[in-house]
Amino acid sequence: MNREVMTVGMVVKSAAGRDSGSWYVIVRVEDGFAYIADGKTHKLDKPKKKNPLHLRKTLTVLDLTDITDKKLRLALMSFGLRANTEESD
Repeated sequence: MNREVMTVGMVVKSAAGRDSGSWYVIVRVEDGFAYIADGKTHKLDKPKKKNPLHLRKTLTVLDLTDITDKKLRLALMSFGLRANTEESD
């Protein structure tokens, strides 16, 4: 993944590590790393540091203003369900 195209709010899918296949949103980009959260295991106030090469980007960008962990979980869950139904078509 090209580091220049990563933006805050972008929905990504983990492609490597224990969390492979999980959906996240980028909450911060700093020092060549993406900080990602899912609202459950990695909360917005304590995001996971991840190498951007281990992330697969999507075209979806969420507005993170006034978002809570619960709202983030719901948004990612619906995104995951939508992506799974598209794959089966």
